[in-house]
Amino acid sequence: MLLLMGVACGGGSSENQSNEDNLQEELVKEPELLYGIDIEGYTIENDTVRLGETIGGILGRRGISAVMVDRLDKTSKDIFPLRQIRADNAYTTFTRNYSDSLGEHSVVDYVVYHRNAIDYVVFGFVGDSVSVVCGARPIEVERKHCSASINSSLWGTIMENDLPYALAAEFEDIFQWTVDFFGIQPGDTFKVIYDEKFVDGSSVGIGRIWGAEFCSGGKQIYAIPYAQEEGKLRYWESDGASLRKQLLKAPLKYTRISSKFSRARLHPVYKVYRPHHGVDYTAPAGTPVHSVADGTVIFAGWDRGGGGNTIKIKHAGSLETGYLHLKSFAKGIKVGTRVSQGQLIGYVGSTGASTGPHLDYRIKKNGTPIDPLKVPQEPAEPIAEAHKARFEAVRDRVIAELNGTEIPNGPITEDDIFGRTATEEVQNEQKSE
Repeated sequence: MLLLMGVACGGGSSENQSNEDNLQEELVKEPELLYGIDIEGYTIENDTVRLGETIGGILGRRGISAVMVDRLDKTSKDIFPLRQIRADNAYTTFTRNYSDSLGEHSVVDYVVYHRNAIDYVVFGFVGDSVSVVCGARPIEVERKHCSASINSSLWGTIMENDLPYALAAEFEDIFQWTVDFFGIQPGDTFKVIYDEKFVDGSSVGIGRIWGAEFCSGGKQIYAIPYAQEEGKLRYWESDGASLRKQLLKAPLKYTRISSKFSRARLHPVYKVYRPHHGVDYTAPAGTPVHSVADGTVIFAGWDRGGGGNTIKIKHAGSLETGYLHLKSFAKGIKVGTRVSQGQLIGYVGSTGASTGPHLDYRIKKNGTPIDPLKVPQEPAEPIAEAHKARFEAVRDRVIAELNGTEIPNGPITEDDIFGRTATEEVQNEQKSE
């Protein structure tokens, strides 16, 4: 009937067509989603988990029954156990208002728990059903390049230049075998290419380190990313030597050296001159201590000579390391335990003959004490001949980008690092499908 009237009324057909177009636009209008939820009709509120709060208490205050909470606990068990909810983390509620013969009501259909700045869990309570869905907020990645001169410390320089704090930790992980971060001097410099992650315009961390250069004490050291073994990314010096060495430069991070190796040092407790066959690293009590190399624990107990809680580890090459004055040992550390390079073995303390929290770190070779700061470093296997040409192509592009000059074939990608070709990419996509 409406269609016939439109034909009979001449000029009215244009108005009807416009109304139909508007109706069609409404029908095909994309819903506005937040955490995968259509927000239309919902009141959205943000809150924070308080210290001592339970998920049951949070949901109970919002009208979710104990029965539903119990069902949620069982449903989420293998997806996201509710015991993993932590104080100070944020959560978002989606509340729907409705009315019936008994009056106005409100009901919570969804609660979104934010595990971190990116990952979240959606708990659903629509009708009588309970659902648990994990998700992640969209991330934007920007490739960044920065360079800086160090005034005091690496961490201080990172903060002064308003760079992501995670860069300092990544630098220490990459260069831990080759750079003495306790010996950094004003005027040392670094350059780095990295990915920074953003969510809604806010930085939430960093991703791949695409290359770096560290200049310390007049020595220039590059970190070139390359996977010589399938799927195993490592960083290499510009000549193809591995940045990984037999021993870590130090067994702990974020400290300072308070006393060095000496044949005659005034002991701070006994007040007599005696040899100090180690390096003292001052650090807060509880600071993690790591094994500097693969090896076997040959002593884990109380050293009656003043070392307090002590661990000794035997390594290849007739080397033995000692870690004194520990607060406690890591779980599983005992005589006979095999440990790997970088493995947590204990925590800084002040046990034994000690005036404050620190680690006394020692090394022996063939039973003779040697200065830990002067141990010759044997590198891991270098770039193999079969990989040399491709590695050098990657290296040249990384160094060009670090220096801000023209990059042959453009910045490196994941495919360059891992040696994937276009054909392999198609094959991988087909396999995943």
